[in-house]
Order: sequence, then C-alpha cells, then structure tokens
Amino acid sequence: MRAAGVSVVERSGGPGEVATHLRELARQARDANEPLLICSDNLVAHASLLWMLATEPARRSTVLVAPEPGGDLTEDRGRVVPAPAGTGTVRFLGAMCIAPADLPLLDKVADRAELLPALLEAGLVPVATRTRLLHAEQVSSEAELTAARHAVDAVDEDAARLRLAVKEQDDFFTTYAVSTWSPRVTKAAARLRMTPTGVTALSVLFAAGAALLFWQASRIAMIAGAVLLYLGFVLDCVDGQLARYTRQFDAFGGWLDTMADRAKEYAVYAGLAAGAERIGLPYAWPLAITAIVLQTARHMTDTWYGALHDEAAAHPGAQPAGGVGARLSAASVKAQSQRGSLIYWAKRIVVFPIGERWALIAVLAAFTNGRTTLAAVVGFGLLAAAYTLVLRSLRALSMRVGVLNTVDTMRHRDDGPLVRVVLSRVGIGWPLPCAALFTAYALVTVGLMAPSRYPWLLALVAVFVLIGGFPARLRHGGALDWLVPAALRAGEYLIVAAVGLYGTVPPPVVFLLLFMLAMRHYDLTARMEKGAPATGAGGAPLGWDGRVLLLVLAALLGYATAGTAVLAALVGGAFVVTAVGDWRASR
Repeated sequence: MRAAGVSVVERSGGPGEVATHLRELARQARDANEPLLICSDNLVAHASLLWMLATEPARRSTVLVAPEPGGDLTEDRGRVVPAPAGTGTVRFLGAMCIAPADLPLLDKVADRAELLPALLEAGLVPVATRTRLLHAEQVSSEAELTAARHAVDAVDEDAARLRLAVKEQDDFFTTYAVSTWSPRVTKAAARLRMTPTGVTALSVLFAAGAALLFWQASRIAMIAGAVLLYLGFVLDCVDGQLARYTRQFDAFGGWLDTMADRAKEYAVYAGLAAGAERIGLPYAWPLAITAIVLQTARHMTDTWYGALHDEAAAHPGAQPAGGVGARLSAASVKAQSQRGSLIYWAKRIVVFPIGERWALIAVLAAFTNGRTTLAAVVGFGLLAAAYTLVLRSLRALSMRVGVLNTVDTMRHRDDGPLVRVVLSRVGIGWPLPCAALFTAYALVTVGLMAPSRYPWLLALVAVFVLIGGFPARLRHGGALDWLVPAALRAGEYLIVAAVGLYGTVPPPVVFLLLFMLAMRHYDLTARMEKGAPATGAGGAPLGWDGRVLLLVLAALLGYATAGTAVLAALVGGAFVVTAVGDWRASR
C-alpha cells in the first residue's frame, strides 16, 4: 500500500490511546477529503480486497464481509445492516473504509471496543465488499496464520479479480449471453491500456452505427444493426468491468456510463422509427415517443425507489413490520436467496431491464421491422411499469420513511423560477396527488388532441401548472412522495406530445425535445446515484413549469414547431455546457 502511494499509520496501545489515534486520523482524512481504511491486526487477506475497500466507486463507506448464515449482520441491496442475533447472512472480517462524509460518526464512537456495531448504531449504512473468489480471514494462532497464508497463495489473484469485475447479480441475458465471454474483452482492453471512458465512447459509436443501419431499414441493414447493437451492449458491460478490474474510478465515470446508456437506447428508438417511416409504415414515431416517455418515467421511479429502500435500510425501525408490504419484502428476499432458480430469473426478467430490452430490440429488428420492435418495447415496458409500480408502492407504504425530503426537493422536482419564487409560497396541497393530477390531465389532453385541436384544452395547462407548483415547498416525506419526480416528468413529456399533436409538429422534432429533456433529468439523478458533483446541474433558467407554459404559449400563437425546436436547443445547450464545465472542473 505504501508503494501505491497510500499513507499508512500503525498504532498500538490501550483503548484510550487507540481512540485518540483514530480521532486524529479521522481529522486528517476529513481535512484531506479522503477515506480512512481501518484494518484489524490479525487480518490475513488478498491485497486486492483492501484495494477494493479503498477504491469504492462512489466514495461510500464499505466493510469487508463473508457469507455466514446465523450472524448478526445482513446484506440488503448491497448494504450491510444489523440483524437480530442468529438471523444474519454475513460476517465482518475486520476491515472497513470510512468515507469522508461518515468520518464524524467515527469520531463519536472511536472509544467503543466494538467499532463496527457502534458505527452501525450511530447510523452508518456501509456498502458490502464480499470476498467472493478471494480469501480473507482473521486468525488467532500461528497455525491459523500459516493455513490462511496458504489459502491466499492458492488463489490466482489476477484471474479472480478479472472474474470479480463481472457483476455478481446481473440480468438473465447479460449473465448468459455477455458475461460468459466479456472478461476476455476486458483483459484485452486492460492490456491495450484502454480506459473505461474510452470503452464507453466505443460502445456509443457501435450503438450510433446500429441506429443508422436501422434507419436504412433494408433486411441486411437491420441484421447488421442488430449485430452492432449486441456488440455495443457487450462493450457497455466491458467499460464497467474494466473500471472494476483496474479500479479506475473518477467522479464522472459512472455518470458518463449512465448518460451514455440512455442516449444510446433513445438514439436506437429514433433509428427504428425513422426506418419504419422510410419504408412507409405509419405510427412508428408515436411509438418511439411513447417509448421514451415511458422509459424515462420508469427510470425516475427506479432511482427514487432505490433511494427510498436505502433510507429504510438506514433506519431499521422503519422496515416493514406487517401487512402486505412486509410479506412482499420477505418474498423478495427469499427470491433473491434462490439465485439461479426459475422464480429468481422470472423476477429479474419481468422488470424488463436493459439487457432484456436490448436483446428484444436486436432480435425483433433482425427479423421484423422498426414499428413491430417499438411496439414490443412499449408493450413489455407497460407491463413492467404496472408490475413494479404496484409492488413498490405496497412495499413503500409499509416502510414508513420518506426520501425526497432528504435532498434539495425543488432541484429534483426541476422547479423553475415561477414555482420556486411564487407558487411554492402558497404552500397548499399534497405533493403526490397534485403531481398525479397534472400527469392525468396531460394524458387526457394527449388523447383528446389526437382527433382534433382544442385551444381551450391547452390553455388550461396553466391551471394544472399552478396545482403542481403549490406544494413545492411542503415536506415531501409521504410514503409515496418518491413518485413525485416521475409524475412531473411524465406530465411535462405528455404536454410536449400534446403540443406536437395540436401544432402538427413533425414527430422527429417532438422526439428531439423529449430526448433533450430526458438527458437533463438523467443528469440530475445520475449525479446523485454516482456521487458526481452537482455544481452546475439543475441550474438552467427554466424548470418544468416555465418550459410547459412557454411551449403552450408558442403553440397557441401558431409557432408550435419553432417553439419545440428552440426549446430543444435551449435545454440541450444548457445540459452540454453544464456537463462539460463540471467535467473539466473535476479533472
């Protein structure tokens, strides 16, 4: 570790002296904004495990654990939480890395004999770093020390690290059609000294090539596009594997991977729609627009439900105590424990994850056409949305915690000056019902705009913007308020579609605006998920409220197409300027 440039401090002494040393080290680490790695003196382990602890991608606190049924710790969605004695699933192995944000907790409990239980009691919810193919154990005799060293030497550490770079729990298609051979590509990329960002860029080129081939729409082009799409997805997996294998993480690496995934998928939607239109198939662009609205709203619910689940894990007393939610939670845990079983894979496939989506697109594009492919994406997406929304809502009701109120709520709602400065001061209403009412109105508006145009219907948008903006400053701590961002996104996107129908805006222009809006909103959530700085994100002068009102006004004045195009340029330009500026600042 010293050879790698890590500052190593060894201390011994009584409990009081150790506590003093820990507090001093915590202060130094906090001042340097660096994590603090703490190891027991009787730990024998592969050096790679300590490397993994010290280089957690999102700079979260993490602990080294091994599976052990009947312990007093358990792993929940990758986090370590206390468990009643005898019911746990993992055992602590004596090494932890405390993130800068959690160092104040260490300062509070440094004098406790059992450090990890004290930290967990104080509110720490660390990430689990499992030994998996590597070896680690705590020893108490010379014989155990010798045996542990032999166990460490018996493992090919590099080969194990390469295999560990593959996600332990991935989608069905990814597990059996990609991860079986992608580590070889990862190893080759490492030998060529490629960076994860470089692999991400290459996967974007493959996806862009697939979209262009789908636009050509000939059978040969569709088959070639399907092959490129599959290879691009392989590279999409390889960039993460390469980052984990080489431990090359930075503030924006995970953010870039998330943004690239969404941009590639939506570019493919556009290619499929353009190709279907090219060969005379109607309704392809409406399907593409439906797909991007549905998928973005789904991703918003995924993000905030994950945050809600983590918040519940940090407050064990808020975990489901009974009722339907508790039974669903127990069933989910049981299904996860039956890894590889039919029910395990069924639960992973039914949510229609990215691997399954890309596989479906590739297969149907090769054998059918763009319209059929998009119709299948929309159909399976609707089923997955209904399944996850119902089950997650029932589980959330039993968790008794909020999550949106723990962040800058108006930032993640994407409120503009009108809501922030004027409407939110009214402070009436309920966050989720108001957002849901706005979404429902937008959906009805789309349906009524299809056969004819109703100016008065668009004019009513102002009323529903008022309704959606009034509760902005209220505490979004309700059991279902994590759905507010997704509801506002869906409402705004549906209004964009309604304006397109009202003003006969070319569907590609409508799709372009939706694409830019999606990138903006993914930017907000991806920074939160990946721990990337949020210095400029969300700083655009218009929020959802301002964009909706300006777009509707342009449509009523007869400039729907121009208004849509200009708004797309403004949103896209603001996103690019902010992202590039923050990226350069992080470098």
